Formats: sequence, C-alpha cells, structure tokens
Amino acid sequence: MKILLDIEDNQGLHLIELLKSMPHVRTTTITDAKASALKEVREAVNELKEVLDGRKESRNADDFLNEL
Repeated sequence: MKILLDIEDNQGLHLIELLKSMPHVRTTTITDAKASALKEVREAVNELKEVLDGRKESRNADDFLNEL
C-alpha cells in the first residue's frame, strides 16, 4: 500500500522518525513539485474514468488544442 501525506515541515519530522522505526514501513520524501505532479496525474486519471463511465462529457481535441 502506498500513502502520500502532506504534513507541515515542523510536524513531519516526528512522523517520519516514527515510520522509519517500523521495520515493515519504507519511507521516501518527495519534493513539492513531484507531489504536485502526482496530484495532477491522479486528477486526470479520475477525470478520464468519469468520462469513460459516462458521468462527464469529453472535449473535442481541436477545442483543447486551440486553448493551448
């Protein structure tokens, strides 16, 4: 299982030390930029699932490209 936590810097150190002390838990610290990119990808995947399930309308590719 993978969990991404967003914790204030001054509070995160205590939690990381606790997690590192557990033999069955592996921790990795990521940058804010990487966390933001992961969040955007997750949102895009959820939006795609909604389109495929028919809960959301898709956009025309030409309209999308014209916005760029």
